[in-house]
Amino acid sequence: MHYRSITDLADLLQQSLHRIPRETDLVVGLPGGGVLAANILCLLANVPMSDLESILAGRSFSVGRTKLDGGPAPAPQHVVAVADTAEGVAEARARLAAAGIAATLVVVYGDGPDVPGADLVLEALPEPRIFQWSFMQHPVLERACVDIDGVLCLDPTHAENDDGAAYLEFLATARPLYRPVRRIGTLVTSRLEKYRAETEGWLAAQGIAYGRLVMLDLPSQAERIRLGAHGSFKAETYRKSDAPLFIESENRQARRIAELSGKPVLCLETHSLVTRETLARAPAAAPVPSTLGTAKAIARGLLGPARVAALKRRFAR
Repeated sequence: MHYRSITDLADLLQQSLHRIPRETDLVVGLPGGGVLAANILCLLANVPMSDLESILAGRSFSVGRTKLDGGPAPAPQHVVAVADTAEGVAEARARLAAAGIAATLVVVYGDGPDVPGADLVLEALPEPRIFQWSFMQHPVLERACVDIDGVLCLDPTHAENDDGAAYLEFLATARPLYRPVRRIGTLVTSRLEKYRAETEGWLAAQGIAYGRLVMLDLPSQAERIRLGAHGSFKAETYRKSDAPLFIESENRQARRIAELSGKPVLCLETHSLVTRETLARAPAAAPVPSTLGTAKAIARGLLGPARVAALKRRFAR
């Protein structure tokens, strides 16, 4: 599975600016991620922007220029229409042509280097793929494993996470975060099994549909902390399932889940896809020097090797 973040999108548009026709005087965002891409591109190119329905209806254009001449914007002569994927591009071209608007059609991420109906593809990115700006709309959600805290709602604060009255209040009033528009395959959470009723109540109140809810069956928060079972519990559930993706909020746990399950994990903390391959490419953490080793190094630097050796002989007697 391929993943692209909003940062990746902005970087690609910046690097591809020379490929956009120089005479462009209006950028049109096609529905979905194309509007996001058009917002970025119009600012990079310093030209106005519109959306597809507005330009077809003849409505005024929203301005993306950062340097204005003070006069009314002239009618656009060179239009670039942008889509994040090939979906709907052929239809958009036909609608623009029917309205007498000639446009260069740009697809940011195509299945291959050529897309029917598109004049330019910025990056070939075959399926399966998922984007930061639309992951909660992706069909893979219906088969995925998804964390709750930090994904569907904000994490509890330290004060709220007391395994008591404050935590019960949090479970009832947790602030929603990402809102899925599809049914989630399996919710996998380190929340304790004894809080199932409260969790199900909150999910129902938010209108979040799901297939299964898998919770950690331990007696207390203290026992959960003692066992450190967060990542391993989620990884084992994911490994035994047919889910092709796990969506996790926290980087350390995402790396642990990917390592133990052997399957990809979308980490929302870093906006990256964690796999065994990316873990293998990540540089190993440098060892932390011990206090004793640091003291020895300072002594050698101040006294010199000969005096350090003499002191060692003296104290060894």
